[in-house]
Amino acid sequence: MAKKRIVVNDLMQSGYRYSLAAPVGKKFDPEFKPELTPKEMLELGVFGGKYMTDCRKEFPKSWFKKAKLCHDYHDPKLNFFRINASQPLSYWIDKGWIYDEDPRGWFQWYCRYYMGRRCPDDHRQIKRWKAISRHIAQIRKHCKKGDCNCRPKQRQAVLHWAYDSRKI
Repeated sequence: MAKKRIVVNDLMQSGYRYSLAAPVGKKFDPEFKPELTPKEMLELGVFGGKYMTDCRKEFPKSWFKKAKLCHDYHDPKLNFFRINASQPLSYWIDKGWIYDEDPRGWFQWYCRYYMGRRCPDDHRQIKRWKAISRHIAQIRKHCKKGDCNCRPKQRQAVLHWAYDSRKI
């Protein structure tokens, strides 16, 4: 596979370049098994619709056809569970959780990983993804399977990490 080069110019990055080293949606680390694709997440409603509104050129148009987005502000009503389960980007920056190449955080990393980018931050991000299992355990402990009214904020947060919390 010839490596395709991507050049990013959006509100948070200008001239950032990366190569795609794997086929779209394939050759993931064996420990990384997301239940939802980025497209599915955007269609379900994540991050109050604010995420990725200026990134359409970087990703497939199909991801945005049914995406629940709001360019102007974070609108929790656009989330699948209609609740805010996000911390502001400043919180993530203060915690040191933002990788320079992915200034929007984990979901941006996941979108690029899904498209085939591989980078030095992959191991750390996969480790963070796996750590969300503690929230899944809490939902399973306190809720009947499929009861989406039980712990909706936690379910929305889990959805932000590509776990299909509707099925828990």
